[in-house]
Amino acid sequence: MKKNMGNTDKAIRTLIALIIAALSYFEIISGVLGNILLVLAIVLLITSFVNFCPLYRLFGINTRKDKN
Repeated sequence: MKKNMGNTDKAIRTLIALIIAALSYFEIISGVLGNILLVLAIVLLITSFVNFCPLYRLFGINTRKDKN
């Protein structure tokens, strides 16, 4: 797995995941939609922690700036 996510991308994913978690915690979103969004939040957090997004690889996207 070659890293393909930059710092800005990781920060945005983490922020979105935290917002979804807060909305779920305060029961603003619930039911099936809430569960789907929680799964999405978990995926966003995992991909931001490992610096790799499989969809980026599939589409050839790389937001990481390599230091030479």
